[in-house]
Formats: sequence, structure tokens, C-alpha cells
Amino acid sequence: MNEGEEHSDETTGIVKRYNRLERHEAILAKARSSIREAARNGSMISNHQDPDYVPQGPIYRNTNAFHRSYLEMEKKFKIYVYEEGELPIFHNGPCRSIYSTEGRFIYEMEKGNMYRTKDPEEALVYFLPFSVVVMVRYLYVSGGPDSRHVIGRTVADYIHVISSRHSFWNTSLGADHFMLSCHDWGPHTTSYVPHLFNNSIRVLCNANTTEGFNPQKDVSLPEINLKTDDTIGIIGGPSPSRRSTLAFFAGGLHGAIRNNLIQQWKGKDQDVLVYEELPPGKSYETMLKNSKFCLCPSGYEVASPRVVEAIYAECVPVLISDGYVPPFSDVLNWNAFSVKVAVEDIPNIKKILMSISQTQYLRMQRRVKQVQRHFVMNGPPKRFDLFHMIVHSIWLRRLNIRV
Repeated sequence: MNEGEEHSDETTGIVKRYNRLERHEAILAKARSSIREAARNGSMISNHQDPDYVPQGPIYRNTNAFHRSYLEMEKKFKIYVYEEGELPIFHNGPCRSIYSTEGRFIYEMEKGNMYRTKDPEEALVYFLPFSVVVMVRYLYVSGGPDSRHVIGRTVADYIHVISSRHSFWNTSLGADHFMLSCHDWGPHTTSYVPHLFNNSIRVLCNANTTEGFNPQKDVSLPEINLKTDDTIGIIGGPSPSRRSTLAFFAGGLHGAIRNNLIQQWKGKDQDVLVYEELPPGKSYETMLKNSKFCLCPSGYEVASPRVVEAIYAECVPVLISDGYVPPFSDVLNWNAFSVKVAVEDIPNIKKILMSISQTQYLRMQRRVKQVQRHFVMNGPPKRFDLFHMIVHSIWLRRLNIRV
């Protein structure tokens, strides 16, 4: 139905006109019903046809529900990108370094080849295309006033402009709007607009529940450290039989969890190799690919590019954190392809990993290779890859909202 379209009930003869919100709710209600019906099929393999990929196996919480939801998203999801704001702080972001996820997503949305609509009336969500990373680059002054306050006020002013020029923010109080940030300051920045913090979909690398991250409405964004424009040469690894190291980590003193790990294991064991700095002649990428398990401790913030680095190297990730919500957890069953170690169990890492049988490890390693497609940043994006999985996470949150 289109805006203001009339619909006649044949049993009563009453003619009803549907407004924008009613039309959107009808679209979402139909999608919800379809996904619920698919979820009743408890099979480990989707029963939906697909020319590219059919989800299967225990890496998914419910393969059929995920596949149905993904197909519904492709057919129905429309995103409007606000055009207010000027480059570089808006409509731009870095496409390399640990902030590459933020920049690549903004770049693809700005291109508008997928999901984007130029008609705000038909959009189901609205994207706020500001980059906290770029704000820090241009607004941060070392030794000056509190730069986080300056950045927060910039976001608050931007939301004021959006809400003054458009009706959509005020209609939902921001609930059908989303922002995206891979910078540590991203969550704090949103606190300058209470409705943005409490209502909007916040897509964040720093997905820390102790700092206000709400998995019911917020999205955990993978942090990926891209040194070049592509992933050639960093994806893939040798077979399990050629991986001689039990567990590996290399990284500086960066927060209490890493400090604990380094104090407990640096130079202590030939099976659990933990370094602050790699010895001369050692390659970080090679060490990842020669290891069965890759240790992924949080730094000062919970997110770490090591999680995706491990998946790229086909090394089973070992998550060591407090309050971290792994990416795409509403779809992916992380217990099937990763190991979670509580911070207090850092001294027992070797014992925990050695208790995993060879058969169980081989299963997990195969599943890491399977889940890899969902974390690859393609250019242009390919179905079921990182870009589409981020959009799907936003789609799922929108399904939970009734405006």
C-alpha cells in the first residue's frame, strides 16, 4: 500500500486510508510472522532456496529463522540517509586502520547501491551519517578543553538540526534511527542526546554492557584493522595438523585484562605464547596462522580487532573480557566456534584449552572457516558478508520497534 492509499473491507464496505506508519507496521508485521513461522523448523539446515549460500550447522542459533529474516530484509528493508552535514565530519570515515568498519559502512551507504532510498517516506530506518573518528581527528585539541564535550555538543547540534527539519526523529523519538561508531568515544558521545542514547539503534564496536550497551536495541560492530584497501593475503591458513602452537597473543600493556594475561603467561610456557612485542624475525600473521587458539583479551575497551584477525586466520578465538557482546550474537552461536574464558580464569587458560578434545577442536576450527564469510569486508559487498550482516542486525532491531 502507498501513502494514503485506500483499502476497502469487502465484509463491511468501510474504506480505510493507511498512513505511513500503518503501512510500515503492516510490512514489518508480515515479516515478523514469516520469521516466526520459519523459526519453528528446528533443522540445522535452512529449507529456503538460495543461489549463493544456504545457512546450516550449529554456528547459527536458528538457521531457518536467520535465512528467512535475511531474505525478508533484502526484499523490504529501506534506509534513508540524512543529507545534512558537511564533509569530512559527516558522510565520511576512515577505510583503513582499526576504524575501517565505520568508514567502510558509511562509504557503502553513501554510494546508495543497496538498501538506500532517497524517499524518507518509504524508509524503515534513518541513518545519521556522522563519524566520531573524524570528529576526534578535527575537533580534538590536546591539552585544550574536554574534547569529548566538544564532540558531544557537535552531535547534539546535529540532532537538533535533523529534528527541526524533519518529522521522523520526533515521531519516534529516535527509535527508528541509527548511528555507527568504532571509536572508543562513540558510546559516550551519544549520551549528549538522551533519546539517541536510550532509544536509537547504536551500532558500536565498544559493545560494553557495563557502559550502557543494550543488546535488545544496540548492535555490536566487529572491529577490523585493515592496513590496505582489501583482505587479500590475510584470509585463510594452514590445516589444523600444521598448527604447532596451542595459543598465541601479542600486544602491549593496554588495560587490566591484558596486563593480567601478560603477567601470568609472558615467557612462561612454550605452548601458550604471549608477547608484549614479537621477537625479531617473527611475523604476527604467521603466528596467528600457526596457532590453534588465538587469545583475544579486551584492552581499555572491550572490542578488539584480534577477534576478526583470528577468524580470518582460521584460528579459534578465545574471548577474554567482561561485559562484551560479540558481534551478530542474535544470529550466531559463538559457543560453537569460539572459547570464552572468564577474566579470573586467565591463570587456567592452558588447562581450559587442553581439556578441549582434538575432535571438538577440529569441529570448532571448521566452523570458524564457515563463519568467516560473515566477517569479510568486500568491495563491493557480497551477500551474507560483513556489510550485509551489519544491516541485518539493524533490521532485526527495527523489527522489535513499533513506532
